Amino acid sequence: MTTAVFTPETEARLATARQVADAVLFEGYVLYPYRASAAKNRLRWQFGVLVPPAWSARCEEHDAQHTECLMEPRPGARLAVEVRFLHAQRRTVQRATADGGFETVRELDLEDRVLVPWDEGVEERVELTAPVADLAGEGVAVPFSRPAREETEPVLDGGGRTVGRLLRRREEISGVVRLSAAELDGPYRTMRLTAVVENTGGWMPQPGGDRDAALPYSLVASHLLLCLDRGSFLSMTDPPEWAEGAVAACRNLHTWPVLAGEPGRADLVLSSPIILEDHPAIAPESPGALYDATEIDEILALRTAALTDEEKREARGTDERAAAVIDLADTMPAEVLERLHGAVRSLREVTGPAPHEDPLAAGRGTARPDTPWWDPGGDTSVDPEHDRVTVDGIPVGAGSRVVLRPGLRHSDAQDLFLQGRTALVEAVLHDVDGGVHIAVTVEGDPGADIRREQGRFLYFQPDEVEPLETA
Repeated sequence: MTTAVFTPETEARLATARQVADAVLFEGYVLYPYRASAAKNRLRWQFGVLVPPAWSARCEEHDAQHTECLMEPRPGARLAVEVRFLHAQRRTVQRATADGGFETVRELDLEDRVLVPWDEGVEERVELTAPVADLAGEGVAVPFSRPAREETEPVLDGGGRTVGRLLRRREEISGVVRLSAAELDGPYRTMRLTAVVENTGGWMPQPGGDRDAALPYSLVASHLLLCLDRGSFLSMTDPPEWAEGAVAACRNLHTWPVLAGEPGRADLVLSSPIILEDHPAIAPESPGALYDATEIDEILALRTAALTDEEKREARGTDERAAAVIDLADTMPAEVLERLHGAVRSLREVTGPAPHEDPLAAGRGTARPDTPWWDPGGDTSVDPEHDRVTVDGIPVGAGSRVVLRPGLRHSDAQDLFLQGRTALVEAVLHDVDGGVHIAVTVEGDPGADIRREQGRFLYFQPDEVEPLETA
């Protein structure tokens, strides 16, 4: 077992997974509206927190993560492991005094930001490699530690005068990584890999102590990257049929392993405290990290840009990452914001044999049809702007006025608030299954013109509307 720097090949493979791993590392790090004073930002660190054993025994939080997954290493294979976590760093704000000293204050009001006490997250990594052959039996255990550290940063005003300082302190933390592997019975050379990360710190809670006191001694957002230089891992969410029993027997506690990196390769695993799918990826439309749990970029960007100047000053003083989010929202070009509106990823091109082809021969290759299976522009049987549907004996189409009667069989909960409202029909649409949908804008809606311009209508079935016209 070594803790040497990874080879360039291994480093390149791990780098492909770190973008997603960074999202895990900072999931929920700071929540909208990105201010320390917001109630949701007063209870920090929710995912993958490994607390000291003494606090775990008192509060039933976890002091270890246990990962098991299956791998098929080739002879001579080496396993690279990267443990990643945040080290909570407690920041105190101090104001300069007339006698040249400093006093601790609740905030320091500057022209561009308001500095307040805050726990920052410092990224830590534990890197190690080992021949797979060395993991048999009891395997190996590699202890690690990070020393306590204190540093100061001067705070200057616009004229370069020292008006205060930030005092940052990290506490000592320690842990251990345990790795072992056992070969499974069967026709294939498959091994069960076990990787355990433990907090072994000796911190003891004081009488009346709380979780906040334990966090500086904890491994926050802890997760693992595992990489084989020769061989592959099996998917734990979609294993081959012959491995389903062995996958079901694996024990994963407070973490879940998925294949990482680009699709089509299986030499890399991310074991995360957040359940992900195989080969997770950051949406290409996302312009930057927003750090908000289950973030929705478009909504967060719009709401962040709408914060008041005073709210933005406090957010900038809360954390450097929060300040970056404010700057991102304030400078985001319109075309970038428009890309966040939505994307369809679930559709795949439908291909098949041409009519004159032998279907068996087509199985040896993919044939591209001359025309798509359905082209809305080329289908003259439908015309949303002129099509009409008969409701209670009355033709209803674009320009008709109707009363909305959302039905329990079709509508979602939000539609029920529209019960009895009048609406203008914008189009009659037919789906490929023969269903009919009436697109409407609600009368009196101040955003109706915008909805019409963007084509964002409300949709109802014919039995959910009543015509206002008479037959």
